[in-house]
Amino acid sequence: MRHPATRTAVPRQSSGPPPGPADAFDRFNSAPSAEAEAALLGCCGSHRWAERVAAHRPYPDLGALLAAADEAGYDLPPTDLAEALAAEVSPGLHPAAPPSAHLALRAAHAAYECRFGHVFVICLDGFGPTEQPDQVLAGIRARLGHEPDHERVVAADEMRRIARSRIIDLVSRP
Repeated sequence: MRHPATRTAVPRQSSGPPPGPADAFDRFNSAPSAEAEAALLGCCGSHRWAERVAAHRPYPDLGALLAAADEAGYDLPPTDLAEALAAEVSPGLHPAAPPSAHLALRAAHAAYECRFGHVFVICLDGFGPTEQPDQVLAGIRARLGHEPDHERVVAADEMRRIARSRIIDLVSRP
């Protein structure tokens, strides 16, 4: 998954009291298209997806924004899914993890990428930091048995879930 530092934030356009979640949502809705698209590219690396979601602004609420993001994700053709996957970074381990764990995870990622031609993506919402490495390894092992067409569907679904989580973060942070 992409490191949070690589996401693009919509810049604050006014001074005053610290903004809250509603302010961030309003800034997203009112940002120039290019800024909104750049911010959305931090959520999903498909330009077509970002353009489509940005073009339907303003959204009345977060639910409508997430529904539009989901719909745009479901409609991604294979080339746009490949673009989104190419923008992702494989989930890793904390640097303090044992070297053997890093080797095992690197080997699992390499096997996955060799089989499917793209990085492994998984939405880890709901899992704590200590649970995430086990979830990643278990996910890779389970999904290595998929046929390529089935795995593309699974990867697309994981990308939609990841994008939803990133959008919530984008429009909720000060």
